Amino acid sequence: MAERLICRSGDLLDGGRGVRFTVHRQGVEQAAFAVRFRGRVFAYLNRCAHVSVELDWQHNEFFDDSKLYLICATHGALYSPENGRCLGGRCNGRGLTPLPVTERDGAIYFTPGEQTP
Repeated sequence: MAERLICRSGDLLDGGRGVRFTVHRQGVEQAAFAVRFRGRVFAYLNRCAHVSVELDWQHNEFFDDSKLYLICATHGALYSPENGRCLGGRCNGRGLTPLPVTERDGAIYFTPGEQTP
């Protein structure tokens, strides 16, 4: 499967608003998002590890007030932006599902051929 453009690099500011997109996994279209943290871009399925609800508390808002953690708007679970690991809350050690992305030539791409199971 070919890579797909998510957004321009300038659309993601460090600790700022994310960009939503969709991916096809196991025959189903699923919500996903990309954010920039400490200069790097990370992407995850937009699904809390506790209960399958979307994380953003407002459209494209995934970071907590400190801009250091991704937060589930429903449960308050905190996740590491760098690896999706659960850092606190009702996620019981389960993390976010990472998605492979590449940044080059001023754009960010979803690269499904590199997708982790």
